[in-house]
Amino acid sequence: MKQKREDVRNIAIIAHVDHGKTTLVDELLKQSGVFRAGQEVAERVMDSNDIERERGITILSKNTAVMYKGTKINIIDTPGHADFGGEVERVLKMVNGVILVVDAFEGAMPQTKFVLRKALELKLPVIVCINKIDRPEARPDEVVDEVLELFLELDADDSQLDCPFVFASAKAGIASLEAGTPGTSMEPLFETILNYIPAPEGDPEAGTQVLISTIDYNEYVGRIGVGKVDNGTIKVNQEVIICNHHEPDKQVKVKVSKLYEFDGLNKVEVKEANIGSIVAISGISDIHIGDTLCSLDNVVPIPFQKISEPTIAMHFMVNDSPLAGQEGKYVTSRHLRERLFRELNTDVSLRVEETEDTDCFKVSGRGELHLSVLIENMRREGFEFAVSKAEVLYHHDENGKVLEPMELAYIDVPNDYAGAVIEKLGQRKGELRNMGAISGGTYTRLEFSIPARGLIGYRGEFMTDTKGNGILNTVFDDYAPYKGDIQYRKQGSLIAFEAGEAITYGLFNAQERGLLFIGPGEKVYSGMVVGQTGRSEDIEINVCKKKQLTNTRSSSADEALRLVPPKILSLEQALDFIDTDELLEVTPKNLRIRKKILDPTLRKRASFKK
Repeated sequence: MKQKREDVRNIAIIAHVDHGKTTLVDELLKQSGVFRAGQEVAERVMDSNDIERERGITILSKNTAVMYKGTKINIIDTPGHADFGGEVERVLKMVNGVILVVDAFEGAMPQTKFVLRKALELKLPVIVCINKIDRPEARPDEVVDEVLELFLELDADDSQLDCPFVFASAKAGIASLEAGTPGTSMEPLFETILNYIPAPEGDPEAGTQVLISTIDYNEYVGRIGVGKVDNGTIKVNQEVIICNHHEPDKQVKVKVSKLYEFDGLNKVEVKEANIGSIVAISGISDIHIGDTLCSLDNVVPIPFQKISEPTIAMHFMVNDSPLAGQEGKYVTSRHLRERLFRELNTDVSLRVEETEDTDCFKVSGRGELHLSVLIENMRREGFEFAVSKAEVLYHHDENGKVLEPMELAYIDVPNDYAGAVIEKLGQRKGELRNMGAISGGTYTRLEFSIPARGLIGYRGEFMTDTKGNGILNTVFDDYAPYKGDIQYRKQGSLIAFEAGEAITYGLFNAQERGLLFIGPGEKVYSGMVVGQTGRSEDIEINVCKKKQLTNTRSSSADEALRLVPPKILSLEQALDFIDTDELLEVTPKNLRIRKKILDPTLRKRASFKK
């Protein structure tokens, strides 16, 4: 007999990147009394890892819980970036409703559409929260119309169209039900959650069923499965069977050793949990996302949607440059293999495959950002390795025709720069689908359909072309027939042909040839890329060249040589810059670009063979 559990609500907060999800969760935590009076609380408290804090983005979905008027509200903060869409898809199975956060100025964006489509497909009720209403250029009434249009476009049913709208400023900690009247606290949002989001349903007398939607990992206790109790109860020391909807043969008997529920930012140990509770279970080593824990007499897996496939891949390999092993703590293929396969414990959108070469692994992910976050994490942990240029993963249709992943790119640029963007994306096989004026006619919104490989290495160029004023958002569309070859880079590389230390005199002569990436005193080796030329072919230079000393002095001999400051590339810029015949050497202290073939003679031979 199904029953509702009225003292619990389970919600996910979904939105486009940077629309204020995590700040909203901060305020809900503060105003529900999770923190004691006077407690010092970091901003965006849910973004717990360093990279999330530095970049201001959410990468991993996280659970928290607050109490309001005797009801426990379990909240899941999800990422807004398209590369981490796999995180959003699966957590929606844990909740009974969502809060869709939309920026009062930017309005409905591509990722808003992506996450909303997933919620509507699962028939989840939606509360729309128009955030940042205190922005000077906010336009809440227009944004409400945009969101309703989006609902209609995504075939929402009548009950979903009749959703409540809440107008909030997460930063100021206020919400109201009217666009014109500012609120005084988050109470209207709390009340809307209680009134509009249905209580979880289930049969408390039935056999246990818990669907695992997220995996956490802790080196002390191993894998921790997080999921919702759909039916029955789950207890400590209970024997359960692990089964999976997509793997009918999988049936493993295990024991629940520890059980936790969420309270504020902490996990609290409990003896048992009932229907509707979101629980964390530790002590089961072979637990995966999509598994269902069932009681022994009722083995029925809960259906779980397949996670979207990766679209791009990179090769991670052991660093074999002349400077290898000098800066990293973990440098061998065993370390690299162990670390990459450990990442699979928590990241469902990632694939790691071994190649014919034991020192090289093919790592596939949802986008450049997805893989660059993994590279940055490994680098900070002390790993030293090399990575190749990102390449897209092709599919083949039944006739053997090559299909490639296509992306929808939504671009907002000041009107003056629209022409440059259209020209560049045209060269990269982009097709302009839509074009219109926004923000009172000062900005243009462009909508392109473009191959995923056409966007590899484009973000840096885009920022230069729009003087940092453009906004570029992409979302995976579908696979389509191959669009033809794309030339990634028009400029060649400046390559060092001698090993040693870069000298000011050598760099001074080299800077006439192009833009340098290194300064004096840096170690270089033959085959290392030290800059970018203005010409299309590569140029070899000697940056270790010293001035020949003579015993005669001229009046100008001792004048100081002036160097142009080098362009120091960030990880993303370096990944964007490297070409198909180059590698990026990643160490905890440095990023170096190098040719795959270091020897100049062998390199020339290889280019002639092409």
